[in-house]
Amino acid sequence: MALSPTELGAALDERARADGMSGLVSVDVDGEPVFVRAYGLADRAHGIPNTTQTRFALASASKGFTAAAVMSLVDDGTVALDTPVRTFLRDDLPLVEDAVTVEHLLGHTSGIGDYLDEENDGEVDDHVLPIPVHRLDETEAFVGIVDGFPQASAPGARFAYNNGGYILLALVAERASGIPFHDLVQARVFDAAGMTASAFLRLDELPGDAATGYLRDDPASLRTNVLHLPVRGNGDGGGFSTGPDLSRFFRSLVDGRIVGSELAAEMARPRSTDEGEGLRYGLGLYLDLEGPGLLLEGYDAGSSIRTRFDPETRTTVTVVSNTSEGAWGVVHHWSELLAS
Repeated sequence: MALSPTELGAALDERARADGMSGLVSVDVDGEPVFVRAYGLADRAHGIPNTTQTRFALASASKGFTAAAVMSLVDDGTVALDTPVRTFLRDDLPLVEDAVTVEHLLGHTSGIGDYLDEENDGEVDDHVLPIPVHRLDETEAFVGIVDGFPQASAPGARFAYNNGGYILLALVAERASGIPFHDLVQARVFDAAGMTASAFLRLDELPGDAATGYLRDDPASLRTNVLHLPVRGNGDGGGFSTGPDLSRFFRSLVDGRIVGSELAAEMARPRSTDEGEGLRYGLGLYLDLEGPGLLLEGYDAGSSIRTRFDPETRTTVTVVSNTSEGAWGVVHHWSELLAS
């Protein structure tokens, strides 16, 4: 028998406590909190605890914001899903094939070479960026990150999760609209959804209500992620948000407040299956393999998160940690409960 939201919150809380997780477990129904609890420290050096209003780094869960911003440009006619991205790349990134479209990038079917190989044996806290992280603060600075990778497969041939593709989406969105990517997401997504606590924060000047990202679960370790990630995230990740704001995002998206209802439905239409994740994929959103859920997920140095919205019950569940691995024990337990 499926657990009620209250029972699910209690079950996830029990696992979070057992794991010693640092982060947040949040369950709400149509924006009304059912279970919300914070764990661990936002700042280990100063002993500052996480709270239910702490802003956490989202890693790749931010791709949902990028996708929504791009779809808002589809909504207003600035671009179309079948627009070739070469239209806006000009002489940059010559190895991206002419047939690659906006839709290919949104659905991870572009086949372009990726700067970050998701299938290698590297560690999440490896130093993988070829450009000094302090230079990576605006979209154009990321061109050098995604340049020089040959096409890996034909556009549209297969699903292959691709971080570089979402950097290209940010670049296309910025050049097509004439609006800086961060400003575009702020206006078209965060402001439209009432997500007042969400932003792309700089890692070298985090405000007091944002959690520092730590590489290790050990609360005695003070090693942060500041040298591992762009100083300010972009199209493929790096936003910050809260449990309530993530709920607002999902509800605003399906209710047509970010893009029109038809385009929101397109984002949630299954296009591919990610066998490794055991989930389907739409445009910027993971989807239950079997079920109604819309999901965002992120994994990076100092951040781990899964958040899921059930459009039938209007329930949002978020498990987020400010450590690289901290959320996964709770997330796996959650997946088992959903499958039971």
